[in-house]
Amino acid sequence: MSDEELVEQLVEAIRKAETVLGQDVVLALEAARETESGAARVQLETMLQNVAAARDGSIPMCQDTGIQTFILRVGARFPGLARLKAQIIEAVRRATIEIPLRPNTVHPFTGENPGDNVGEHVPYISWEIVDGDSCIIELLPKGGGSENCAALAMLPPGVGIKGVKKFIVDHVVGCAGKPCPPGIVGVGIGGGADLSLKLAKLSLLRAVGSRHPEDNVASLEVELRDLINRSGIGPMGMGGKTTCLDVHIEYAHRHPASLPVGIVYQCWSDRRARVTIDASGVIEVS
Repeated sequence: MSDEELVEQLVEAIRKAETVLGQDVVLALEAARETESGAARVQLETMLQNVAAARDGSIPMCQDTGIQTFILRVGARFPGLARLKAQIIEAVRRATIEIPLRPNTVHPFTGENPGDNVGEHVPYISWEIVDGDSCIIELLPKGGGSENCAALAMLPPGVGIKGVKKFIVDHVVGCAGKPCPPGIVGVGIGGGADLSLKLAKLSLLRAVGSRHPEDNVASLEVELRDLINRSGIGPMGMGGKTTCLDVHIEYAHRHPASLPVGIVYQCWSDRRARVTIDASGVIEVS
């Protein structure tokens, strides 16, 4: 595997994430459409038409092509580890021109936009070193509207799971139509402030409809989804039965004096892709 080959495949993975919505999300949107009428149904039909146009025309499904986010699980013996960061950055620069992507990186003090979706700590790359000699790169382009509805609460532990549920439901319902529902609500519980939000974002990599392997967490995901859908906010805030396609929860053990809860919202345009590289250099984009 040459550096050039990996950069080209990363560009294609970014293209796939931006232009082809996963079948799990499409099926969830189609199922939601069948439960709705009036403006809510029209909104869902428009989303599905948009999905088809993006796929067939190989064009981004949203004008906000997001902050390019990469979540890596890299084997400790993976031979290309030292070059991965530079390859990812180069792929983002090329994808900005070739797909194209909207330039979304702005200096927080000067407002300057370099125009290539690259800047300080951006693209964001999360690293996890694991056993083995292969590498998995998860792509999660994250739009600004839904990211603006992220939240962190450092709850007093005494509120328990009841308090956790109240915070999540109150916050998501309070966001109303701003994050372009129906979306996926990622939740991280425990750890510290930073870890809870990271877990929430990592949970968004799961397929819509998947459940946490622990029964008590899985049942909480379903309960929260149903509670949010009772709000009546509906698609794009126009009213309806479907505000939330799913809730995904991940957790970490916490300090006895802290109960962090992080929320990261993903809009209906739940863009994801994966690049797998084995030790021999074979690359697969899915």
